[in-house]
Amino acid sequence: MVREFSLIDRLRARLPAIGDDAAVVASPAGRLLLCADAAVAGVHADLALVGLDDLGWKAMAATLSDVAAMGGRPCYALVTVSGPLGQVDVNLLYDGLLAAAHAYGCAVVGGDLTAAPALVVSVALVGAVEDDGEPVLRSGASPGDTLFVTGPLGAAAAGLAILGTGQAGVDLDLELAHRRPRPRLAEGEVARRAGATAMIDISDGLAADLWHLADESDVGVVVEKVPVAVGVARVADNAEALALGGGEDYELLFAAPDPERVEAAFAAAGLTVPLRIGHCSADRTERRLAAGPLPHLGWEHTW
Repeated sequence: MVREFSLIDRLRARLPAIGDDAAVVASPAGRLLLCADAAVAGVHADLALVGLDDLGWKAMAATLSDVAAMGGRPCYALVTVSGPLGQVDVNLLYDGLLAAAHAYGCAVVGGDLTAAPALVVSVALVGAVEDDGEPVLRSGASPGDTLFVTGPLGAAAAGLAILGTGQAGVDLDLELAHRRPRPRLAEGEVARRAGATAMIDISDGLAADLWHLADESDVGVVVEKVPVAVGVARVADNAEALALGGGEDYELLFAAPDPERVEAAFAAAGLTVPLRIGHCSADRTERRLAAGPLPHLGWEHTW
């Protein structure tokens, strides 16, 4: 049996900013971004297939990705762990949480621990938009804007499929895409500075998130091609459907009026140039994929 206060003492040794009832931090320059996300064992990660450290990484990465989608930078995080604490290796969980936080320059400054029947990791994060810029919302796209994604899609879903069939080791890149997604923080900031008008991270799937962006911006969308990650076709009979609806890729989808400016900005920053996938149209009812309708694919929680 692990006692709560003993466990907190151990975590304080790893997180020196923790100590009082609330964290005291310097206010960053620019616009503040506030977001929160949760990762639930059995919903966002199957612990029979991935490690507790992977769950910790994913909880942090998913919240960091929300900041990336606004074109911001992370500053501070609060982490709350609820679960059967005597049965959970919290240090291993925090190995993944802190690895993601350190990789992307985010300080974990507090949180909470509480007993619960299921393991839930909740991350609340403060970020900022620097250089006096404005955050990129989902609602700013205009007809004629080019649609971009920061990378090919379907890898995370394909990695989960591989692990679910007991074939771990078949494609390590795909498996890593599921276990350790990479929030596109640098890409989001460059996209913002290069004139992105609307942006969203691809957590639910390209199709679902395209619907979100189009609805919020009150524009139509035409998708001319769906970029599929290498190796997905070996895993799925319909690789394009997995790229459209698999979710958890955490690439960024954004609209911008000047595609050449975007591509030049990414190249100048030493980043992979984003992929053009289509455009926004003036017909706000249009949801088109090539010659057909854009399907309703993607993840949605139900109660």
